[in-house]
Amino acid sequence: MLQYLYQVFRGYELYEVVIELAFIWVCVYFIYRFLRGTRGAGVIKGVAFLLIVTTLLIRVLGKGSDAFGRLNFLYDRLLGLLAILLIVVFQPELRQAMIQLGGARFFRGSQRAVEDVVASICRAVKELSQRRYGALIAIERSVKLGGLVEGGETLDARLSARLLESIFWPSNPLHDLGVVVRGNRIIAASVQYPLAEEGILPRRFGSRHRAAIGLTLESDCLVIIVSEQNGAISLAERGKMMYDISAEQLHDQLLSRLRSAGEIKDEEPPSGGSENDEVGTTIEKVGAA
Repeated sequence: MLQYLYQVFRGYELYEVVIELAFIWVCVYFIYRFLRGTRGAGVIKGVAFLLIVTTLLIRVLGKGSDAFGRLNFLYDRLLGLLAILLIVVFQPELRQAMIQLGGARFFRGSQRAVEDVVASICRAVKELSQRRYGALIAIERSVKLGGLVEGGETLDARLSARLLESIFWPSNPLHDLGVVVRGNRIIAASVQYPLAEEGILPRRFGSRHRAAIGLTLESDCLVIIVSEQNGAISLAERGKMMYDISAEQLHDQLLSRLRSAGEIKDEEPPSGGSENDEVGTTIEKVGAA
């Protein structure tokens, strides 16, 4: 085996080998860093171990002889199939990677607009938490949630704390699902979020938390959850959740994330809209759960 490795690297200059190995190491490190803590981490470890063992047995020990001929044949053809299977298995993680690579400044506008939106949301969430009214609030960023919004009730009303509180009031027909916030406007209510797969969250978490995680696995939005059972406030992002945080902690977390992403656009009502639109109508404990 050592002789074979010597033959492989003999035709290369030392600096070429060092550069190539460093590049491979950097790629592996960033893949590991991205997958660490995700459900794909265990899968990639198992696949990597299997590939290393199989490659050593078939490619190295059997090289230059007729040994493992049939296994070599199967190995060559299964590699292509394995690549396709990995794409399917890691589809949520790959989507998140593309979102992160394409992320720049998601909102445009004044810094004041960010603070106003965050303050309104946090006032409403604090009130809902105290009353133990369940709530789901998705704050859209670079990935538009248009397809999701189509299944809900369109509002397109200027965001305010009182409007959010009224939507999640138990006697309101729209209270049972979630809302989508775009900029400083509530685009839709009674929106069904995609549920995360069984087993991603502990069984003590209900459908609201599963829906929040499910949506953040498919987009870069922030999702705020208020538990109907105990009033606990949670914040979900990129498949991870901060659980049972205070309204003040939520305020700081939202400001930090929205400021780092960009600023919220101060949008005007569409033509023909009414100024009375708003009247008419997120594991960690603070640690992982």
